[in-house]
Amino acid sequence: MAIQQSLTLLGFCVLFFTCEPKEEPETKRRPNILFILADDLGYHDLSCTGSHFYETPNIDRIAERGMQFTQGYAACQVCSPSRASIMTGKFPARHGITDWIGAKTGTDWRDFNRHNKLLPAQYVHQLPTEYTTLPEAFQEAGYTTFFSGKWHIGDEGSYPEDHGFDINRGGWEKGSPMGGFFAPHNNPKLADKKAGESLTLRLAEETVDFLEAHKDSSFFAFLSFYAVHAPLETTQEKWKKYRQRAYEQGMADSGFVMERRLPIRTVQDNPVYAGLVSTMDDAVGNVLHALEELGLSDNTIIVFTSDNGGVASGDAYATTNLPLRGGKGYQWEGGIREPYFIAAPWINTAGKKSAVPVSGVDLYPTLLDLAGLELKPNEHTDGVSLLPLMQGDSITERPLYWHYPHYGNQGGDPSSIIRLGDWKLIHYWEDGQRELYNLRDDPQEAANIIEQEPTVAQQLGQQLEQFLRETQANTPEPDLEYNEQLAQARQANIVNELLPRLEQQRTNILQEDWQPNPDWWGSQVDSLTQNSAAVLD
Repeated sequence: MAIQQSLTLLGFCVLFFTCEPKEEPETKRRPNILFILADDLGYHDLSCTGSHFYETPNIDRIAERGMQFTQGYAACQVCSPSRASIMTGKFPARHGITDWIGAKTGTDWRDFNRHNKLLPAQYVHQLPTEYTTLPEAFQEAGYTTFFSGKWHIGDEGSYPEDHGFDINRGGWEKGSPMGGFFAPHNNPKLADKKAGESLTLRLAEETVDFLEAHKDSSFFAFLSFYAVHAPLETTQEKWKKYRQRAYEQGMADSGFVMERRLPIRTVQDNPVYAGLVSTMDDAVGNVLHALEELGLSDNTIIVFTSDNGGVASGDAYATTNLPLRGGKGYQWEGGIREPYFIAAPWINTAGKKSAVPVSGVDLYPTLLDLAGLELKPNEHTDGVSLLPLMQGDSITERPLYWHYPHYGNQGGDPSSIIRLGDWKLIHYWEDGQRELYNLRDDPQEAANIIEQEPTVAQQLGQQLEQFLRETQANTPEPDLEYNEQLAQARQANIVNELLPRLEQQRTNILQEDWQPNPDWWGSQVDSLTQNSAAVLD
């Protein structure tokens, strides 16, 4: 490679982000697109969004240079639906991928022995081929398109190369890194280069190779990290660094409390997860440095976001999204609110923030608009261009919708949501109950005010019901074999056994002599998660 990689290139990245905004690129050369998608990264998992434990200087610079959408959302609380919405500009209820692909539905759900009241709804298992996807729209405009990393929105025949990407490095049906974050990767779309190489840095390397090879043409590059999904793995060096930081910041007496169904993490002090976040930031730095070295930074739009909230419960219990409630899989803000940054070098958005609620469905039309291409309203049905907000103007207020008729591995409930302005209404499919929050007054969603605001609740409920009818959304069904006694016994086991084990695990991982395994290529195998019947998505 002409561009030499390293774990950190912070100094070079400073160069990338300290230049003044440039004029809009000449029409003879359309702007390039670099779309960076993190997996399971929570809203508060970046330094620039409030973390005092994790360090993310490179990602922070994208935020500093671009527009920060502080009310930016993923289209779902789990990954596959959100990713499909980015590709299509459609809410999950409309494209039909409403759960992570591979999740069980109907009577198969009983295999987990979770003893829930409902049988989760059926869902679409691959990205429909009849849609013109975001990369296909850029292909039609003459762009060379590239994908690197996690796909998880279709099996063979519905891979990235089947939906508009000319090149695919590492994208297939699996939603987690099957070989962990160090080679061997066990990925048929990404051959190993050397033993023990970092998957995260390798995906960045593949992206840099693409940039070098296509620097003289217009490109759409999609870097889709498997990080920071479980299994949590890092290097010993990074573990030591963040273990020391945890002690310096003062250890909380406890790190978990009970949410409705599962324990949930309340502190950011996991040094292994911190190392995983840090490596992803290093990888972002490598790509940004390459853009600068190749003279591409002045003509490249950069997007950075995540596919759902941080894993605070279930799976690896990795982080906390506080003061936002919940996390991945949950219906509250911690499950769907994301870092959401867009930087176009010729638009002076440095230091600017927008509090307008926006969604992953908006990225399709926004990128077309930024690139000077015709919008495709019949494709990105639910998305709108955010270019006016980046230029200091406004967009028409519209409702945002979420439809998740499933139980989250992390403790979330089958639910549907509408947000309009400051109001958020959650409808629960188990019992028909609803919660209403004013997010301006109560961003933590601590007080359900549905009884105080019946008119607002009724109006929002009617809009939500109309949307679900319009999209012919699938809904869950009662489980006729539901056993209340078994459900209560399982819940007692979670409170009395799982919660104390999680606290002990948190203490153990911060001990000086802690060793996950002899070679450090597998820093945390979460048997606790397996014991609670959670499945990685």
